[in-house]
This record gives sequence, structure tokens and C-alpha cells, in this order.
Amino acid sequence: MNAPLASPGPVIGRLRAVLAGPARPYTRPGSRSAIDKQPLDAPVAVGPLGLAGDEQGDLRVHGGPDKAVHCYAWSHYASWRAELGAAQPAADLLSRPGAFGENFCLEPGLEEAQVCIGDRWAVGEQGALFELSQGRQPCWKLNDRFGVPDMARRVQQSLRAGWYLRVLQPGRVAAGDAVYRAGTASPRVDRRPPAAPDCRARLRSGDARRGAATAPAALLAAPVCAPAGEWAGGALGPAHGGRLASLAPASRPHPLDCAAEGEAIDDTKKRARQDP
Repeated sequence: MNAPLASPGPVIGRLRAVLAGPARPYTRPGSRSAIDKQPLDAPVAVGPLGLAGDEQGDLRVHGGPDKAVHCYAWSHYASWRAELGAAQPAADLLSRPGAFGENFCLEPGLEEAQVCIGDRWAVGEQGALFELSQGRQPCWKLNDRFGVPDMARRVQQSLRAGWYLRVLQPGRVAAGDAVYRAGTASPRVDRRPPAAPDCRARLRSGDARRGAATAPAALLAAPVCAPAGEWAGGALGPAHGGRLASLAPASRPHPLDCAAEGEAIDDTKKRARQDP
């Protein structure tokens, strides 16, 4: 087991819950998902592909080194409860961590506006070191999970979508662990670059209401950003009928692809297109 960093930096948050789960058949024919993650009561090993025992339903668009760990802020849950009210299953999901399929439910107040791509975190005292790789793109599986036909759109437009971490150093993590800004990990994280894009930039670049026409140049240029192919096609144009373009690599197939099929497209309209 790796030793903890000698000087991990200031505490910026805490893990309210650590969650994992297997992939299972999901709501639509041929689909699989591991979005229904459950809290872990004991420390768990974390490696280059994420938490031990955790799975993803579609490895074309989920998982991998740049999406090893999904984070979501517990502080957002109150806003979603106020917006969605007592409707089920949303109210039940929002009563506890894990509603958004996250691995790390973070508190207090550690949100998208406070983190930037390239930030490095040491978590706990057992050696785990992470780097923020990209913001999360919401997908159609949130619509079905919450029973809200446009939930993916709501998440995207709220900019409360969460973010992903890559694992720089394996270790073990557990609920209650402190999250430290790893300012001594490398010169790049001693001081945040003035133009470092926060993890909401990807969502802003694809938000039709804001009229964005290009992928964010600062984001593409970030030396620690996920490969450029992950961000390709972020522009809006007539060919998309005013909808958000897919940000998935063009070489990836699109059936049941979260970026192509579900990214903030009104699910009611999508179902209407599919129905005979």
C-alpha cells in the first residue's frame, strides 16, 4: 500500500459516502447500467480503473482511466428536492447519497464552481491520489432513474452535473475520509493556472440556451484534460436542429450512447421519434 503524501495540503472537503455497484440490465431493451450504486461500509481499494467491485454498464462511454471515479456534491441534493418535490421515485432517491450514480458523494459545499480540471486531491490517509479529468455529461439513464422525462436536460442546464477523477496513485478510501488539495504533488498543482477551466466548461460549451458555438479552447488546451477526441463535436449548428451536439468521439457507435442518445435531449421527444 502506498504511503500517504507527506504534506497533502489543506482539507477542502470530505467523503460523505463512497459507493459502488455492479452493472445490471436497465430500463430499455439491450441496455445495462451500474447507476444504482450502494454505499460501502468499509474501506475499499481504488486503482487506475476506479473502486474495487465497481462496474459500468457501457464501457464505450463510461469508465476507463479518465472516468475512473464519478463525484457529486451532496449540497446539490437540497436544490433537487426543492425542484422535484415529492414525486417518486425522485424523492426517495434524493433522500440519500447515490441518486446520480456517483462513487464519491462530497461535502461540505465542494461543488463544480470550486474545482478545476487538473486539480489534484489526496483522499484519506492510505495513499490515494486523484486528478480531476473532466466534467460529467448527463445522460438518458437519469431520465429513467428519476422518472422525469427531461432530467438529463435539467442536470445539464443547472450545471450541477458532477465530475470525474483519474487515479494517479492507488490506495484505499472510505466514507468520512478527508479530501486534501494535493498542492505538493507536482509544480502544476502548487498554484492553479489563472485560466484553468472549471469542470462546468464542457456543459457550458454545449448549452443551446447560452448560444455556444464552439468547444471551449481553454478546455481543449488544458494539459491534463481528457484526450481531445472526448470533446470533439461540441459545436451547435443547423444540422443538429438546435439540439446539443454529441461530444463523444466520432468513431464511437451511438446506440445507447449516453453522449449521443441522452445528452440533454428532451426524452419525451426522443421517445416520440422511436414510437411507430
